This record gives sequence, structure tokens and C-alpha cells, in this order.
Amino acid sequence: MTHRLPPSSPRPTGNERSGPDDSGPDGSSPDGSGPGHLHRGLQPRHIQMIAIGGTIGVGLFLGSAEALHDAGPGLLLTYAVAGVVVFFVMRALGELLVYRPVSGSFATYAEEFIGNWAGFATGWSYWLMWVVTGTAELTAAGIYVQYWWPEVPQWLPGLIALAILGVANLAAVQLFGEFEFWFALIKVLTIIVLLVMAAAILIFGFGPLGETASLSNIWSHGGFFPHGMAGPLLALQVVVFAFVGVELLGVTAGESKDPDKTLPSAVRRVIWRIALFYLGALAAVMALVPWNQLDPHVSPFVLVFAKVGIPAAAGVVNMVVLTAALSSCNSGVFSTGRMLLTLARDRHAPAAFGKVSRHGAGSRAVGAGSGVAARPRHGRGPPPLPVTRRPVW
Repeated sequence: MTHRLPPSSPRPTGNERSGPDDSGPDGSSPDGSGPGHLHRGLQPRHIQMIAIGGTIGVGLFLGSAEALHDAGPGLLLTYAVAGVVVFFVMRALGELLVYRPVSGSFATYAEEFIGNWAGFATGWSYWLMWVVTGTAELTAAGIYVQYWWPEVPQWLPGLIALAILGVANLAAVQLFGEFEFWFALIKVLTIIVLLVMAAAILIFGFGPLGETASLSNIWSHGGFFPHGMAGPLLALQVVVFAFVGVELLGVTAGESKDPDKTLPSAVRRVIWRIALFYLGALAAVMALVPWNQLDPHVSPFVLVFAKVGIPAAAGVVNMVVLTAALSSCNSGVFSTGRMLLTLARDRHAPAAFGKVSRHGAGSRAVGAGSGVAARPRHGRGPPPLPVTRRPVW
């Protein structure tokens, strides 16, 4: 049932007394300690990098290749429009996160303001989405590792990665935060290197691309919409998928050390991160190499780094993409655990999954999600990586 707080009522934090154990709806504790509670152990630096990492995924490093081929420079408009929509959604979520910072996030809000059915549907669909995504990322991680060691069975790297990330999520939320911090840092540094390199080439004109690089490359090869408006519209699905993970900021709310300060700051900066890391990176790529010279089957980052003369460009980008896949898997282990714990405490899942270990982790909920993701899979898996060993120049 929808309701509003009377003006005199204190704002709920998700930590108010809801039963004999004094835990909030999601099990978070007021002081981040005590048995049976989720711990508020995520530092501001963790939250900021989780927010950044959530906006940078495999879709940018790999998916943008085919999208550029289909949409041309008009892809920038698609990312801009989708980015504005994502920003408004995150602003709305941010208001709710400040109102009640809980790990159940949008599932908790759906139940509170719409009804039990909405909380049930939102929580379980989100849990299932991340289980499927995490499984796909584990499969992809095996393919990425085979780039260096082709003889390694595809299932082995994924299983090892899941075991490490699962143990980290079971141990303490701080370990999840540390993994995400460094995963995000690698992705951010890669894009910053690209932007600095592009600026230096455009201004000083050095290197193999110095003579041909120009901002006019963005619009002078068939115009901004070489395939009409159909290209940007058809690319919208790829673009929206690239933003999957930005909502993870909401799931961290119940374990953020100072949610009233860190969460609003992280949400407000989403639009600038999209502008810099998506629009800036893709504009830099097209300024250095015209869009119609990009191979839809090769990562544009690989092609640009290779043409600039960076040795082992494909290997470097493959490492970054592997990092993005592991980051997505880590996020999946974390978010499925928190969402299943919330569902259990809201009586939408077996009560056993609502238990929290003495380390402040929903061990049974995390184990359930990891177990489903690790189930045996049959088939050939996804298509080979568009990061290739063959020459790209």
C-alpha cells in the first residue's frame, strides 16, 4: 500500500527495529556490527569506484564494434539519449536510496510503494537476470583466458574465478568492495590512456595516425547518420545492454558506511561518467580511425592501440575485457546474494536464505546464487572473441 511519511516522522534508514534481532528489513545493522546483520563496510572509495565500474562494461570494449559498423557516428546520439534516460532513472533511485538505504533496493521499494506482488516480481527477476548474466560472463572468461592458453579447458578458468569471488563475498563485504575497486580502476585507466593518447595525437600530430587523425573524421565519412536513423535505433538494444550494472549502486546501499553522503554524490556523477567514458571514448576512437575503417569483428580499442603502435595491443585489451567480465561476475555474486536474502526476509523465498553469517554476509543466499551459476552447462558457448591474434592494420 502506498503511503507517505508524516512531516514529524523520522526518515527510515532500513535499520529500524523490525523484530527481536533489531535488524532492518534487509538485515543491515545500525552500527555495522553484531551477529545476524549485514555490515556497513563499504568505504566511500568503494562506492565511487563501484558506480564508475557499473557504467563501464564489456559492451563498450567489444559490443561497440558492431554497433559502430551498423550506426556509424550516430551511435554517439544513441549513447547520449540512453545515458540521459539512465541518469534520470538513477536520480529517482538515488532519492529512494537516501530515503531508505537497504540492500533490497528497488525490490524493497516496489514492495513498499506498490505491493507484495511487485516486490516478489522485481526481486526474483533481478536475481534471475544476474544468475544468467553471471553464467554467461563465466563462460566468456574461459574464452578470454584461452587467448593466452588455448589448451586450458573453457570451464576451468570460470570455475576458479567463481570460487575466488564466491569466497571473497562470503568472507566480508570489504573484500567485494576491494575487488570491484581494482577491477574498475583497470577499466578507467584504459579509457584515460585512450583519451590522453587521442588528445596528444590530435594536437601534436605525432605517430602513425598523426597525419590522418582529425575530429572531422567523425562526420566526414558519409555524414553523422550514414545509414539514416535506422542505424542508431537498431543499436539501441546494444547500448542499453552496455549500461547493465549501473543499478548495482542501489544494492550496495545497505552496506555503505555513510550512505547519506556517498550515494547522492555517486548518483549525481553518473551523467558525467557516461559522457566521459562512453561518448568521449567512442569520439576519440572515431577521430583517430574513421568509423568505416573499423572492423565489426575486432574491438575498436584493439585496432586503435595497434595502429598507434602499442605492442601486444590485443593482449592488453583482452586483459581489460577479462577484467570487465570478472567484475560483472563479482557484481552478480554480490547482488544475487543480497537480493535473495531480501526476498527471504520478505517471505518471498525460503527463510533459510535470510540468515546472515557472523562475518556479516548472507552466506546461504550467496552460495545459492553461486551454485546455480556454477551448474554444468552443455553446448559450444558464445562465439569467439572479437579480440583477435591476426594483424589489424
